[in-house]
Amino acid sequence: MTVPLTVNGVPAEFPAGTTVATLVAERNGGHDRVAVARNSDVVPRSSWATTELSPGDRLEVLAPTAGG
Repeated sequence: MTVPLTVNGVPAEFPAGTTVATLVAERNGGHDRVAVARNSDVVPRSSWATTELSPGDRLEVLAPTAGG
C-alpha cells in the first residue's frame, strides 16, 4: 500500500509507514541539513523518525543556501 502526498509541490507516493526521516534520506541522498514542514507545521528534527506520513500530507523540504 502506498501513501499519496505532495513533496515541494510535486505529487509523490511512498510506502505506508514511511517517516519524515526516511523521506529525507531518500530524497536528499542522506543529506539531512534541511528543514521539513508538514501541512505548514515545522517537524522538529527530533520527531522525524517517529512522524509517519499520512495520505494527503503536503511536505516542504527546504535546504539552506549560501549567498554572497
